[in-house]
Amino acid sequence: MVSIAKLGIVSAATLAALAIGGVVFVGSGFYNIGADDHHTRIVLAIIEQLRERSIAVRARAINPPNLEDPTRIGAGAEHYAALCVDCHLAPGVTKSDIRAGLYPHPPNLAQEDIRDPQRAFWTVKHGIKMSAMPAWGKTLSDAAIWDVVAFLRQMPAMTPDTYQQLLEGHSG
Repeated sequence: MVSIAKLGIVSAATLAALAIGGVVFVGSGFYNIGADDHHTRIVLAIIEQLRERSIAVRARAINPPNLEDPTRIGAGAEHYAALCVDCHLAPGVTKSDIRAGLYPHPPNLAQEDIRDPQRAFWTVKHGIKMSAMPAWGKTLSDAAIWDVVAFLRQMPAMTPDTYQQLLEGHSG
């Protein structure tokens, strides 16, 4: 039978070896962090899980306003066209020069069903580290971010003409 003291020593030694190995790995520069070289499957899986859980935990306490208000949707379309379309596309916008070089590749939000407004709000406000997704909360008010979220929830059902009409109707 293994004593608790021996188990503690083995656990401490294992943790120390893992920590030293981690420091050596990071210090070696072996892992290519360039955006033009994709992550390994295991690194990508860890990053995705970390992102999903982190956002879910923080978004729970957010209370959305009325997101069906046409004025809010129009204002959100205007913000989106100015700040988001180059990375996330829009109805009738199928590519951009900047999007091609981004990794991880940003989602095409014109094709995403945004069901969780709290999650979308948190993501737009705080951004995502090492993904080129900026923290728009440094630039936009919470009300403006909710406008963007209201628009995001409607965008997948929009045609290119509807999108353009929404932009023209709001800017006039």
